[in-house]
Amino acid sequence: MRYGIVITVFILFWIMLISRIYQISVKSNYYYENLAKNNIERKYFIKPVRGEILDRNGKLLAVNKIGFSIKIAPHLRKGTKELNQTITSIVKEFPDYNATKLFKVYKKKDSPYNHRFIRIIDFISYEDMIGAYPKLTINKLIKIESETERYYPAGSMATHIVGYVGRSNKRDNAKDNVVEKVGVVGRTGLERQYNEILQGQLGYRTVKVSATNKEVAQIEKKEPIEDQNLVLNIDLELQKKINELFIDQAGVAVVMNVNGDVIAAVSYPSYDPNLFVGGISSANWRKLIDDLNHPFTNKIVSGLYPPGSSIKMGMALAYSKSGKGTLDRAEYCKGYIKIGKNKHKFRCWSKWGHGTVNLRKAIRESCDVYFYNKSLQVGINDMSKYLNEFGLGVKTGIDLPRERAGVIPSKEWKMKTYKQPWYLGETIIASIGQGYDLVTPMQVARYTAFLATKKLPTPHLAHKIAGKIVKPEYKKIDVNWHDLDLIRKGMYDVCNSPRGTARRTMSHLPIEVAGKTGTSQVVSIPQREKKRMKESQMEYYSRSHAWLTTYAPYHNPKFVVTVLVEHGGHGGSTSGPIAAQIYKWMYKRGYFKDEDVDKPKSKKKNNDKKK
Repeated sequence: MRYGIVITVFILFWIMLISRIYQISVKSNYYYENLAKNNIERKYFIKPVRGEILDRNGKLLAVNKIGFSIKIAPHLRKGTKELNQTITSIVKEFPDYNATKLFKVYKKKDSPYNHRFIRIIDFISYEDMIGAYPKLTINKLIKIESETERYYPAGSMATHIVGYVGRSNKRDNAKDNVVEKVGVVGRTGLERQYNEILQGQLGYRTVKVSATNKEVAQIEKKEPIEDQNLVLNIDLELQKKINELFIDQAGVAVVMNVNGDVIAAVSYPSYDPNLFVGGISSANWRKLIDDLNHPFTNKIVSGLYPPGSSIKMGMALAYSKSGKGTLDRAEYCKGYIKIGKNKHKFRCWSKWGHGTVNLRKAIRESCDVYFYNKSLQVGINDMSKYLNEFGLGVKTGIDLPRERAGVIPSKEWKMKTYKQPWYLGETIIASIGQGYDLVTPMQVARYTAFLATKKLPTPHLAHKIAGKIVKPEYKKIDVNWHDLDLIRKGMYDVCNSPRGTARRTMSHLPIEVAGKTGTSQVVSIPQREKKRMKESQMEYYSRSHAWLTTYAPYHNPKFVVTVLVEHGGHGGSTSGPIAAQIYKWMYKRGYFKDEDVDKPKSKKKNNDKKK
């Protein structure tokens, strides 16, 4: 027994001894070998130059300003003459910088384990550095390196499209090795959407160094992947024109080719993205977020609004596809309807009513009662199903971050959201784009393109990404051609017929335009109010939003123009002038060909008389 114990102890001793020898002679060899290698080799990353963003005509929307960063040698103790003189000499050349703050930056980044120069100033422009460069480079403790900083030449004209870059934080750095080394990341807009492409890939240099950290030889070098540009479908000059048209108003305008190419998209008011590049001041930030018109919100894809009467064409097609009613049957409008014995009146916008109304007239004069009656025949679930299919209440898939889907309600949605049943009166309200209905302006523009072509496109801002052209995407939707034709004729009447709701502003253009106005209420109108108060008499933030969504030319659709003026009242009188000016500008700039242009109607009449 004792003999067995001795043998066991002896074996265990030799196992431990051999294991320890292996650790010292073999395994730790890898560690010390790597340590020695790191002591004689250094890997320096080469930051790529961020790609530029250009409009369709080659005009720059985002560029890189050339400048310099300033670094100081590590391991300089606080309070020493060397450090004090070094920082003092920098502040002398650049008095806008505070010496105390520079000391804090240096102290925070300095470490016994760091042998690299410490950056204390991120960016100084080329112009400012010219005079100071010879003086500062005399000091061997200072290193000046070339640097770039993002700059947006268009300022606030295209902010919600282009976005901006900002300094990266720990979370950003943990996600992306390139972001960690570059120090900036796309925060909003296309800068965020295409950040990985625009920022490129790191290059590097591997060098041998001496015991004093002096570079001896270059072992390897790999150039960075950089200058991956983004060319957009956007026309910067049209962006500027639309911004001018929105002065003293708030809202959104989208101009889109029916294939999905976004030619212009303005969310107004806007802000200067250059404020964010180096870090925005608290005063400027507070000014932005306290503005009741929400300049910081990208209303193009994130603003949610009741669609009002702009939804009526889609609602008619939903009735058509449901198979539960017929659009060929006219409805009688006496100015309101009631449900059963309930005294509540669901009123038409015209208190006098529209009389007998067919589909084309219902679109042209925007009769509410026509859609009230049809909705009761079809029901909310089918309405919701087909409106989603037409692009409302769902994300468009545009290449912008933080897009919102909005709401086209159903019974299931209400139960899930509010734990409440659906009421018949809510179906009636939903039929004219009120109640729970919420959409984005980009959704309305996309849905209008579908009405014009029977194809639902995917909107896209980028035309060429790092040299590769973006191909249009769309899906065909099967609808009754007879019903769609009547709807289009109704939209033509809206802009051209004597009784059309947008005739005054849209009928005198050199091209024929089809469209639909919409007035989406912000506050409900009490039943006791017999005579509806004029929008101009209401408090500004209680006024209705004004929609006008259009396409042109009528017979050969090419472009969609959708305008929303917040608290603008009526679409025809408020959004109409903006849309008309956009079409005039596009006509002058050659967006429409000769075959798209119609002769003025007055000339046609005169020619007929002469004949």
